[in-house]
Amino acid sequence: MVMYNKAVLANGLRVITSTMPHSHSVCLAILVGAGSCYESKEEAGISHFAEHLFFKGTQRRPTSKEITQDIEGVGGIINGGTDKEVTIFWCKVAKSHFPIALDVLSDLLLNSRFDNKEIEQERRIISEEINMNLDLPQQRVNMLIDELLWPDQPLGREVIGYKETVSSITRGQLLNYVARSYMPNNTVLSIAGNIQHEEAMKQIEPLFNKWAAGKLATGYITDDNQTEARLSMEPRDIEQAHLCLAVHGFSYSHPQRFTIDLLNIVLGGGMSSRLFTEIREHRGLAYDINSYTEHFLNSGSFTIYAGVDPEKIETAVAAILEELSKVKQGITTSELSRAKELSKGRLHLRLEDSRNVALWYGSQEILMRQILDIDDVISIVDAITIDGLKEVAEEILTDSGLNLAITGPIKEGSLIKEKALRQLLKL
Repeated sequence: MVMYNKAVLANGLRVITSTMPHSHSVCLAILVGAGSCYESKEEAGISHFAEHLFFKGTQRRPTSKEITQDIEGVGGIINGGTDKEVTIFWCKVAKSHFPIALDVLSDLLLNSRFDNKEIEQERRIISEEINMNLDLPQQRVNMLIDELLWPDQPLGREVIGYKETVSSITRGQLLNYVARSYMPNNTVLSIAGNIQHEEAMKQIEPLFNKWAAGKLATGYITDDNQTEARLSMEPRDIEQAHLCLAVHGFSYSHPQRFTIDLLNIVLGGGMSSRLFTEIREHRGLAYDINSYTEHFLNSGSFTIYAGVDPEKIETAVAAILEELSKVKQGITTSELSRAKELSKGRLHLRLEDSRNVALWYGSQEILMRQILDIDDVISIVDAITIDGLKEVAEEILTDSGLNLAITGPIKEGSLIKEKALRQLLKL
């Protein structure tokens, strides 16, 4: 079992190390409490914009090539990512190259130049990334469902931002955003692999101990109140209709967080789930159908995705709703056992990889300031009952809580289709 050590520097930087003695690699992950939820409406996409620019050059490594070649030159991988509540920079290398990886990541985080020429270049690149996402119907329908779940709220906005906002963000805005978000007391450095805690700390402290702490942001507004079903339809000249059916779920800290995750497995987790078996195998209504949960600081969601024949939209939606109605009546002992074993098994498999271990511990620390280890989670999962699953299903699966987003070749007379779909949105 992977254990962890935690240390906090004088400036508030939290360092977590997880020693994996049989691993040949070490993964370093820097997690910052910065993301699209902490942006104003006018600066939507600034977190993602800033993340890109951190890779574009430092004082010692003036170009992106010099940053990446230092890591790729020793066989490593370096990347980053922005989400709604956190931004991550990570690097995975062979154990012997840990000092190089730490030097590159610390240099990137503390000494990036945010050069004007690079800002304009990256602005064009992000605009093309936005175009790409808009062209991908699976991506677009996920944007639409978030807008339905959290209308006019930070959680409902797209992480990447919008062309209008990205085109207007200035260098001054970027530097101000980084100054108020990228602080040691808003950051976790999580390391996993074949390295000891003391060895890592000796190299970390000299690089980060002069980084000055600052005042943290106070959070963001979330409103999960919903009084009636919501529907969004976007015509698109493509072959398939892509739909998401979603309800509000639970936050990270909610006591039923793991129960809703098990309910998700029963309904759409894997090829033996209810939705896959009924919608694809028995009825042939979709090739791809699955479900997933998301958890945030004060909110969450449970979402079903399917790609279907445009002529079968209503049939598919009705069939999915039928499965949701059935699960509210309860599940079987064998389904509960399968869901538990799948959940625990996938967790064990994930934590064989040093990157996943670094992110597992680091994400919990940056988002919740407390860590559950694998034994804690397994104990919680093992204690979940059929009655508990039924209670959660009854709580979240309600008529007024349904949200349906569709993109695809919606034909003439879509008002008729919209009316028919609205009438279907009942459990």
